[in-house]
Amino acid sequence: MINKKLVYYLLFALGLFVVSTGLTYGLVRILNRKPQSMVSPEGKGVVNTVATKAKKQKYDAPLTSACPLNGQMYPVSYEDIWKTRRPLAVMIENHLDSRPLSGLSYADVVYEAVAEGGITRQMGLFLCDIAGQNITLAPVRSARIYYTKIVTEYDALYNHVGGAGNCDDPTVDERAKALCFIRRNKIKDMDQFGLDFKACHRLTNRLDREVAYEHTMGCFTEELYKVAVKRDWQNDGEWGKTYVSWKFKDPATDSGLVSDISFDFWKSKTDYSVAWKYDKTNNGYSRINGGIVVTDLNTDDPIMAKNVVIQFVRETGPLDEHLHMDYQVIGTGKAIVFQDGKAILGTWSRATQGARTKFMSEGKEIVFNKGQIWIELVPDGNIVEYNK
Repeated sequence: MINKKLVYYLLFALGLFVVSTGLTYGLVRILNRKPQSMVSPEGKGVVNTVATKAKKQKYDAPLTSACPLNGQMYPVSYEDIWKTRRPLAVMIENHLDSRPLSGLSYADVVYEAVAEGGITRQMGLFLCDIAGQNITLAPVRSARIYYTKIVTEYDALYNHVGGAGNCDDPTVDERAKALCFIRRNKIKDMDQFGLDFKACHRLTNRLDREVAYEHTMGCFTEELYKVAVKRDWQNDGEWGKTYVSWKFKDPATDSGLVSDISFDFWKSKTDYSVAWKYDKTNNGYSRINGGIVVTDLNTDDPIMAKNVVIQFVRETGPLDEHLHMDYQVIGTGKAIVFQDGKAILGTWSRATQGARTKFMSEGKEIVFNKGQIWIELVPDGNIVEYNK
């Protein structure tokens, strides 16, 4: 006669084996699965986390409207959109692990400076080239004090993910408190922490490899402008009246011989060293960062600027335990403007926080080529090498 207790023990052991095997298999599947989507915090559905690729739109109408930020010409349908808006100023990081970046080829103007430890960060000004398109911008990172001061120059919407220093933070030097500056100066703040999920969310599969979580935030231009409308921050006609454009021209017919530009922000951080190579055929400059040609992940096309500006600025820092830096963006200093294969030696000046930066040479304002302008905030005393 079979012992009933033995049967029970055998059945229990068998059941335990089946359950544990199933759990192990499921756990392995989960751990090895590459995440494809992300559920919104509100639980209202799933949003694809993969940034889509698309070539830039081709214009099918006459180019009759000049962008106020960089003079680039567009169809009037683009102007009909951008004249109802103000620029987006978006913090886009440049950490080695975050490359290639998404969306910078659509910026009308780009600024670049060191964030901490020789690692640079960029702020793109977006208005004209994104008109009518929902462009992915990534990875979006935190605010820095010198960038907030540039935002006031444009009266732009400022998109970032947190930042250095609330007013009451004792660990951050007063000179570095970006979040405090934003509040005190009533900047039109679009901090990701206060936005809905459609405007900004994590793009966990933006790249073909896993990266740290801080390198995954993406924001979307059309959704950001919807937020601006809700907050009554759209252009009511006043922005276009008060904003002062730089001067622009068509490219020169006779190009110069300055074809290679290179410099370091910090010599100890060669992954962030920059070179610009002049392309005579396109009369533009191809960007090279850390020895690699820079492309926009959205389009797979190389970054090409029509103007490269070296704005020499006073560097101060590290200022505190967080290694925050400060760069002088109000005052005066030296500058070099590269365009048409030529180098123009000059100066920059900005009298007040609300004033526009002017670039001058031999007593006259420098006239930029129509198209993307890339402004490099390079520490005073650094050497910029170029063939003369």
